[in-house]
Amino acid sequence: MDTKWMIEHQSRLDQNLHSYLLDRLLKLKYIPFVLMQSLLKRMKVSVLIQWDESRSNQFTTIHNPLTQQGFPVKKYIRSIHTFSLPLSIASLQQLLSIRDIKKIYLDRKVKVCLDVATPTTQSPQIWSKGNEGNGVTIAIVDTGIAPHPDINSRLIAFHDIINQKSNPYDDNGHGTHCAGCAAGDGNQSNGKYKGPAPKASLVGVKVLGKSGEGNLSNVIAGIDWCIEHQKQYNIRVISLSLGSETKDSYKDDPVCQVVQKAWDKGIVVVAAAGNSGPHEKTIASPGITPDIITVGATDSKRTLSREDDHVASFSSRGPTPDGMIKPDIVAPGTDIISLRSKGSYLDLFMFRNRVGSDYFKLSGTSMATPIVAGITALLLSEYPNLSPNEIKNLLLNNTFPLQNESETAQGKGLVDAIKAYSNSGQ
Repeated sequence: MDTKWMIEHQSRLDQNLHSYLLDRLLKLKYIPFVLMQSLLKRMKVSVLIQWDESRSNQFTTIHNPLTQQGFPVKKYIRSIHTFSLPLSIASLQQLLSIRDIKKIYLDRKVKVCLDVATPTTQSPQIWSKGNEGNGVTIAIVDTGIAPHPDINSRLIAFHDIINQKSNPYDDNGHGTHCAGCAAGDGNQSNGKYKGPAPKASLVGVKVLGKSGEGNLSNVIAGIDWCIEHQKQYNIRVISLSLGSETKDSYKDDPVCQVVQKAWDKGIVVVAAAGNSGPHEKTIASPGITPDIITVGATDSKRTLSREDDHVASFSSRGPTPDGMIKPDIVAPGTDIISLRSKGSYLDLFMFRNRVGSDYFKLSGTSMATPIVAGITALLLSEYPNLSPNEIKNLLLNNTFPLQNESETAQGKGLVDAIKAYSNSGQ
């Protein structure tokens, strides 16, 4: 069994791909050479191929060096010069002979990680000042968004990477719930179940399938789409209630690279810490990215008082693989009542979580994340010239610290919308 090529090109194969290949090749250890060569031509692996930036031209999905050489490119992600495609292991070995290829990554799997919640964050105090997130667009990159009455009039665009449908839908239910956590207006509940930014606009980007899972390449393509359409839809915030486990540095993670591109373009990226707590070093990617806002979840005990709040046991803890403190901040994430996507996967399999005919109850850092995204929209509505770094500093410097919780569990503390808002003009 020849693994010399893997050793020779180890620096160009990410750790996940290297482990995946080694596992597959070891299983072929005792198979005759001729048969093994035949199997390597048939064994497929989905990869992300990053091109050397200094050597990349105006590539497209159709016009690029890989397509010209007969490789089946699925999509080209311009912002990070990366191609997505399925390959045989034999072809992968051949591909490494191309010098302009900077790195090859495994296209790994990604999965999805408001009555009491919204008042706990102090958002209603901002509404009384005439600010409900007007004029700001939040992109929910998730399982889609169903046209629920509480958000439908403000759902201004929908992009479906999974099934290429043009009309908004959500066959899982998670993305719709997240959209309500950020910007539901409580229309069907007489204002009871509202998100922090009930007048913000929404863009739905479907990157995960019916079961709530998908490939890294789809998530990256969805964020790249937001960057490309930033000005068209005034996308100021991206909410990412999804993630994948990783032990690698953010520097060697393509989804971290693309969220950094969005941040540098002026889009505030808010990402879930993950639901792998209470163990340390469990922050999901892209939440390990230093600049973006990574959100953990609290249990508010379904009371308006913040004094009894604590970090939820499921909320992932830091530090990151690079030794950084994450999450940055926490928000309510247990038993959050938000929008129901009728007939969706979650609606059918978690039917006991239905609240009336229009709402649904879920827990997770997935719920805490869009709540912070909604609060971000409130700040940007009042002060549209604030940069992502300025927004992050405002949120982190104006929290409600939780008692008896470590920094690696709560970051700077519980998000406090009115405190951040009050200090945003200084």
